Amino acid sequence: MRTVDAAGLEIGDDHPPRIMGVLNVSKESPYDPSVYDDPGEAAQYVDEELIDEGADIVDVGLESANKKFEVLSAEGELERLDTAIETIESVSGDAVFSIETRYHEVAAEALNRGFDMVNDICGFADSEMPRVCEEYDAAVAKMASPPDLERPGAIEDVDDIYEALSLNGFTDKTILDPAFGGWSEEKTIADDRETFHRLREFRGYGRPLLVSINRKNFLRSVADRTTEEALPVSLAATSMAVERGAHIVRTHDVRETRDAALIGKEFARDRARYDDDVSVEELDVTTTGDARRHIDRVGGDATAAADAVARVYEFDGLDAEQLGALRAGAADSSAVVVAGEAATTALLLGNTRGIAATADAARGVSEALDAALASVERPTE
Repeated sequence: MRTVDAAGLEIGDDHPPRIMGVLNVSKESPYDPSVYDDPGEAAQYVDEELIDEGADIVDVGLESANKKFEVLSAEGELERLDTAIETIESVSGDAVFSIETRYHEVAAEALNRGFDMVNDICGFADSEMPRVCEEYDAAVAKMASPPDLERPGAIEDVDDIYEALSLNGFTDKTILDPAFGGWSEEKTIADDRETFHRLREFRGYGRPLLVSINRKNFLRSVADRTTEEALPVSLAATSMAVERGAHIVRTHDVRETRDAALIGKEFARDRARYDDDVSVEELDVTTTGDARRHIDRVGGDATAAADAVARVYEFDGLDAEQLGALRAGAADSSAVVVAGEAATTALLLGNTRGIAATADAARGVSEALDAALASVERPTE
């Protein structure tokens, strides 16, 4: 996993989770506490509500990405940029300033006038965006999107997110955002939940991850909360996201989100790292999907993913015949069955391929055992 330097702020596995606070200079933005069109008031908000509360990055939006509103042109965004520039020039606190845009012209003007970083909500749909970010040696957050400047985040199948993140390549300082929400009527709450379940998978490019999940509908709906009531579910998800490998959390609730992110980092599993002439890093892999993405990255055979992930399943309530079937099934695979001689409980241990082979070989002894075996993971390739 590479570390990205964003104007001196290091982002990656070996550094604390970074908090991206939000300022909108767009009157149409849906979340009122972050919306300002007066530079003085905006700067005060940034100092007191974002930086003083723990924001490392301040992301300034020029328009709402809500699909209810018409898309501004690059010229329309540039007309609002003066307010954003005046704001950051008036801020007294220290932070990395990110411009949220989809247009390379806006990014170039913002970087030329004091911004440090770009948040591209259309994921390089503007093919000139990576060139501009490289020219200014700027970090850039790239959100998974179709090649369409009017539909940020509108990936309608979770299986397509990973490929969408590679649209028009990467810069050396690219940070990836798998896109929660977005401009698509077809994208559902269930899609966002699946994206969150699969968050580790998007680490497969070896680049830092940004998540924007603050008070999102896919979290609110779990607890049946309104946007105003949704802070607790956002904080719970923040800790989980950081534990699963997110490096930046974009939020309107900076102080609380910072604390939740630190808890997630503290209790995340330590992974082995060694850097010298030959370096080694233990990757964050828990499913065959995670393993397959890393194998794809190095150009290997994706079928090896089933051999890369270890599993342990505990079976209880077994009779002698069922236990015998498990042992016989494991005999011709790489999996192992562990149980006492008179036990009704057994452990099935092995990689995904070996366990799946054991499960297939042990079927047919009883409906109860067949039903239990149906729940073990099968290779996904």
